[in-house]
Amino acid sequence: MKAVILAGGKGRRLDPYTRIIPKPLMPVGEKPILEILLRQMKAAGITDVVLTVSYLADLVRLFFQNGEHLGMQITYCYEKTPLGTSGGIASVGGLEETFLVCNGDVLTTLNLKDLIAFHHAQDAIATVASHYRSVHIDMGVVQSNEDHRITGYLEKPSYEYLVSMGIYVFEPRVLDYIPRNQYLDFPDLVLKLFDAGEKVSSFPFQGYWEDLGHPNDYERANMDFEAMRDQFLPEE
Repeated sequence: MKAVILAGGKGRRLDPYTRIIPKPLMPVGEKPILEILLRQMKAAGITDVVLTVSYLADLVRLFFQNGEHLGMQITYCYEKTPLGTSGGIASVGGLEETFLVCNGDVLTTLNLKDLIAFHHAQDAIATVASHYRSVHIDMGVVQSNEDHRITGYLEKPSYEYLVSMGIYVFEPRVLDYIPRNQYLDFPDLVLKLFDAGEKVSSFPFQGYWEDLGHPNDYERANMDFEAMRDQFLPEE
C-alpha cells in the first residue's frame, strides 16, 4: 500500500517556531513528528510514501531524502501553490490501489492496520479516522426561542464532537472527484462524495490522538510522548 503525507503547510498556528522549521520537522522527543509517523507506517507494512511539500520543502527533503535510512521509499510531490488538504492528491502518481492519506503533524497511537482492515470491511470509497473531542465553554450558554424568551441556561457546559484525526483511507476512484491543480479541502471533497451517492465511513478511535496545531498542543504532545514512548514507537 502507498501512503501520501501532507507536509506542505506553513503551520501558522505554531508561529514563531515554524518560521524557520517546517511543522513536520518539529521535534517530539528527539525525533521530528513526521519521522514518528513514518516509523508507525513502516510497522504497519507501508514503506512506499509520497510527501506533498511546499513550504520549506528543501529542509524536509534534506532530512528524509529517499527514506533509505528508515527502510522506506520516499518520493516528493511539490505544490507550487497551496492546493488544500485534498487538492494535492490528484498530482500524486501511482495511486492505483487502496491508499492512505495523512496530515504530517499527527501524534497518535492508532493502529493503521486496524484502520485499513475496517475500511476494506466497510466497502467505502473513503474512511475517516475519527476521535471524540470535548469542547468546554467557559461561560454560561443561553438558549432562547424566536420570541427571545429564554428556554434554557447552561453554566459552562462541555460538548462532545466526533472530529477528523487527519488520517484517511481512500479507494483510487476518489481521484475522479479531485480536479488537478485546483484547491480542494477535505470537507468539500466529502460533500462531493455525498452528492454523488458514495459511501464514506468513520472509524472511531478511542486511544491517544493529538493534532500539533497550537503551542499548548505541541507542549502537551512532547510530555505525552515521553510518558508513552513505547506506545508510539513499539518497534524501537
